[in-house]
Amino acid sequence: MSATAKSLTLTDVHEGDELPELSYPVTATTVVLGALASRDWRPMHHDHDFAVNRNGTRDIFLNTPNQAAWFERYVTDWTGPKGRLGRMKFRMKGSVFPGDTMVMRAKVESVETDDAACGWASLLVTLSVGDELKTDCSVRVAVPTDDDDNPWTRRGHDWRP
Repeated sequence: MSATAKSLTLTDVHEGDELPELSYPVTATTVVLGALASRDWRPMHHDHDFAVNRNGTRDIFLNTPNQAAWFERYVTDWTGPKGRLGRMKFRMKGSVFPGDTMVMRAKVESVETDDAACGWASLLVTLSVGDELKTDCSVRVAVPTDDDDNPWTRRGHDWRP
């Protein structure tokens, strides 16, 4: 086994491919640590009493930066260490609470190489709890075109996310 992780290359990626599913049981610690990491001190992300009695929600819930980090992790776990996020846009449709199991799935919508010879995969990523879609996310991620390519070395006009 190699000491370095294998990175996906663009030849491995095809329109319509589905990424492996990620299932993660959310705990109060998941929610609170995500809020702390993003310096989000709003009480609905760490104070159960405030969330329930003042906000009228079921419990504390994942904040926006925490969900963004989960999307980033999911995509870069798939690409390997040379995958580089270019753009990400998501729409939250519902809250994710402790006790929920969030499930992330994705499908490759398109694959292309730009004028600077950078390889790109566009993905539609979803975060669901049970049968309910909580968040959908569009991602454009740079993927090496071959084993010698590394999107992280691209700068200036060679980086066009």
